[in-house]
Amino acid sequence: MDTTKMIKAYCLKTKEKNCPMHDAVITKTARGGYIANGNDGKGNKMAAIMSEVKALQAITDGVAKKGF
Repeated sequence: MDTTKMIKAYCLKTKEKNCPMHDAVITKTARGGYIANGNDGKGNKMAAIMSEVKALQAITDGVAKKGF
């Protein structure tokens, strides 16, 4: 998998910035926004709020699954 297209987020547990998100699932929030949930590859949960354009691009690139 191409790691340059992976969703990058902040890991709260390890305090690591721009950590690539593995097993990402993008869902829609109640207010219409998009959020990606996944893990950092070590078992620590991660979440990232993103725009509609970036969310749909991640789904078409194959780095995230559609959860809505």
